[in-house]
Amino acid sequence: MILAGDVGGTKCSLGLFTKNGSGLRSVFQRRLPTRDYAGFEDLIGDFLERAAGPNRNTCEHEIEAAGFGLAGAVVDGSLHAGNVPWELNGSAIAHRLHLDKVVLLNDLTATALSLDRLGSNDFAILNQGALELNATKAVIAAGTGLGEAILFWDGRQYRVLPSEGGQADFAPRTEIEIELLTHLNKQLPHVSAEEIISGRGFRRIHEFLNPSLRHPFFDAPEADAAREITQQGLAQSCSVCAEALRLWTEAYAAEAGNLALRTLAFGGIYIAGGIAPKILTKLQDGSFPRVFCGKSKFAELLARIPISVVVNEDAPVWGAAYEALTSSASKQ
Repeated sequence: MILAGDVGGTKCSLGLFTKNGSGLRSVFQRRLPTRDYAGFEDLIGDFLERAAGPNRNTCEHEIEAAGFGLAGAVVDGSLHAGNVPWELNGSAIAHRLHLDKVVLLNDLTATALSLDRLGSNDFAILNQGALELNATKAVIAAGTGLGEAILFWDGRQYRVLPSEGGQADFAPRTEIEIELLTHLNKQLPHVSAEEIISGRGFRRIHEFLNPSLRHPFFDAPEADAAREITQQGLAQSCSVCAEALRLWTEAYAAEAGNLALRTLAFGGIYIAGGIAPKILTKLQDGSFPRVFCGKSKFAELLARIPISVVVNEDAPVWGAAYEALTSSASKQ
């Protein structure tokens, strides 16, 4: 049995897997709210109780390997993150699971490792492009934060380079984006790309566009402003929400284009994270590839890069599970 998970600032997706030939088969999966638990070990305990059920069919001592994709940088076996409310340490988690060690990796690394394991139905194509075999690939994922990762071919297989590109400075392209940056500079010590291209960016853009319009969900403690704004934007039931969704999507596309230029990702750009599948109709309206290519002298070059949305939100869980399987097999 392999335990794997995607640990984020809003939710944690955990799953139990067993070997199925050369692959894995999902046995049990659940998504749990991150901030409902005092620590990650508590969340793991609750998940394993749910998996066991009233008949206690699944015993945690059956777990032979574990891997987790974490929203942040993993350095020396510990998580360094601004969005996850706990301190995570590999040794403590391994002790909780009665294992010698667990695999901890950046959540975008986990997503990148899943790409070759997913099926065609797990992707939605935004730009067919002209795929180059064994060329560099890149992943960008907006959710509670903004993550980026790079995959390069080493001659035998793809290897993943983690990145904290979401923490780089936000780069405005248009007059209104320059005004948005100026507006946020007065509120924040550092306006990174993540401060706009993430879930919290929707409300910031909305309040910038029309500070006098306050929806009731702005003051509801349990409300998800990003979800409400995107739903109203997609439904065109609020013009400010629709404009916020447009600006957010174009900023996302521009950052994806910047990542493509920095990596020359002719193997494809993959749009992952929890937000993209929920606004897929907006991503498919043609504006994303247009802004992605931009107006620079490399626009024609960028148009050759395939762009895909990873619609399987459990991609990082599968990536972490396969990495735990590989680590376990290597140890044996």
